[in-house]
Amino acid sequence: MRKALQLLGMLNEVDVDWLVANGTKQHVRCGTALIHQGIPVDSLYVVLDGRLSIRLSNTQREEVATLLSGEILGEISFVDSRPPSASVIAMEDSSVLAIPQATITEKLQEDPAFSARFYRAVASFLADRLRTTVGRFGYGKNYPDPAADELDEYSMEKISVAAVRFDSVLKRLCVN
Repeated sequence: MRKALQLLGMLNEVDVDWLVANGTKQHVRCGTALIHQGIPVDSLYVVLDGRLSIRLSNTQREEVATLLSGEILGEISFVDSRPPSASVIAMEDSSVLAIPQATITEKLQEDPAFSARFYRAVASFLADRLRTTVGRFGYGKNYPDPAADELDEYSMEKISVAAVRFDSVLKRLCVN
């Protein structure tokens, strides 16, 4: 749930309300590809429930990662406008909040404060993903970072607020 917590922790209540009001809850049946490698993505997705699998086309049987409630999908393609480098397939019936990229882009252009908060959140979880990847597959030896899993008091407060916001989103969208 880390990405959604980072996003919801950096956005304010009005921003979260805007995302929910401008997104659509979608049901994704088991076995359905939500995102296809090489095909442009038209929405940013927040996983509400279920389990999805990230797979590369040349290794469709091999799972690269599992995504659960609270993950965000399509953020890299949103930032760099390139097609996704992997496919995302529902491994069980799942639901997502789909926010059209065109709608988000319009909001970013009209609301500089929202834009700053949104891009800071996206940059934060992409930086976190890069640190994890470098730590796992990195350049040279894998030296554990003793502070990697520690959060300061400010971060703990933001995550706590974000968890309450995510729970509120789930309730508003009638997700069990």
